[in-house]
Amino acid sequence: MTAPLPAIFLMGPTASGKTGLALDLARHYDIEIISVDSALVYRDMDIGTAKPTADELAQAPHHLIDIIDPTESYSAADFHADALRLIADIHGRGKLAVLAGGTMLYYKALEEGLSDLPQADSATRAALDAEAAELGWPALHARLAAIDPLTAARLAPNDSQRIQRALEVYQLSGEPMSTLLAREHDSKPALNLLKLALLPDDRAWLHERIALRFRLMLEAGFLDEVRALRAKYPTLSLELPSMRCVGYRQAWQYLDGELDETAFFDKGVAATRQLAKRQLTWMRSMASLVPINCQDNDLITPACRAVNVWQQEWLTS
Repeated sequence: MTAPLPAIFLMGPTASGKTGLALDLARHYDIEIISVDSALVYRDMDIGTAKPTADELAQAPHHLIDIIDPTESYSAADFHADALRLIADIHGRGKLAVLAGGTMLYYKALEEGLSDLPQADSATRAALDAEAAELGWPALHARLAAIDPLTAARLAPNDSQRIQRALEVYQLSGEPMSTLLAREHDSKPALNLLKLALLPDDRAWLHERIALRFRLMLEAGFLDEVRALRAKYPTLSLELPSMRCVGYRQAWQYLDGELDETAFFDKGVAATRQLAKRQLTWMRSMASLVPINCQDNDLITPACRAVNVWQQEWLTS
């Protein structure tokens, strides 16, 4: 039997300090970083995604950043295949893979394998979009809660992309998404995982960080970035996954005159806070996490302590 491949998950809500800690780990261990972020895969989306800077990217090898255009799609299945290949490659080079990011569905897919969810169906999605235009996404969220309460409980009432997918899965398969996801699949990988979780003691602290970061993004030219995206990619639209990333939808609406400056800022911050809340909910459901208080000034000491203990255990097992 092949020995499980070692890998570190470095998880946390948005604005919790994952990038900084990953780079600190690179100064202590021979690692390569795999991005676990559904927004960082897109080229030309740098400011609004808080993508690592060129200097940061140069401090350690990074993977799964800037790999597709914003007009393309990248699924959990794509990540599953890419990440497993990269983990094996990195281990083969005698290095350690650190998977850092906040897309919790990707972590779940990698740790538990993929369930047999039906493929996307354009006709079903079009019908759901038409219903949402008439009734609103909160009404479709209420419908989802009646047929799949477990999935609905982790989704915001306006999370159009995920509500649509969950209803689509139910309509195509006749079973709730939560039921399908709970089934083990033979794609479950053999990994020896250390799961580090950056968690705040005080949610208000995280909210302040989110608001500050969004303001700094605006000062760095976030709106100019979205203008450039619209000019460079004529087929870009709000229906594409890239423009469903937090902040980008609100920026698009602002540029179209649908939101004033205050509403744009407030909605952008609110959407990011909702994302953080969902990320924390996901992490609370995950087993064997090693929590690190992201409000502490020193994150690297407890992280290194956990890595050293874990390495000793798997090297001697």
